[in-house]
Amino acid sequence: MTGTDLSPFPTAFPMSAFVYILLCADRSYYVGSAIGDDLTQHIAQHNSGFYGGYTSTRRPVQLAWSQHFERITDAIAAERQLKGWSRAKKEALIRGDWSSVQNFAKRRAGKPKNSS
Repeated sequence: MTGTDLSPFPTAFPMSAFVYILLCADRSYYVGSAIGDDLTQHIAQHNSGFYGGYTSTRRPVQLAWSQHFERITDAIAAERQLKGWSRAKKEALIRGDWSSVQNFAKRRAGKPKNSS
């Protein structure tokens, strides 16, 4: 079977994906992912209320940041990581402030607590 594609998905199936951060009307952030090569329709669906849940009650939303991944598994891993980040770290990423992203990534363990 030389030359036969045995993958479960046709090669035309969009296996690339985006991870994105939306800025909601209440100034909160939403982190999500979407398959394909264009986020335009996906963001429009968030704004129309198509997706129930978090963004449906915080419209309108606008794209604050996105990154394209060739493999959907990489996008899902990045989405999970970003969801665990603080607001300040997400804002540093949105600004492209890599030194701040690195500073926020440093472990806090071992640092003395501020006494009150």
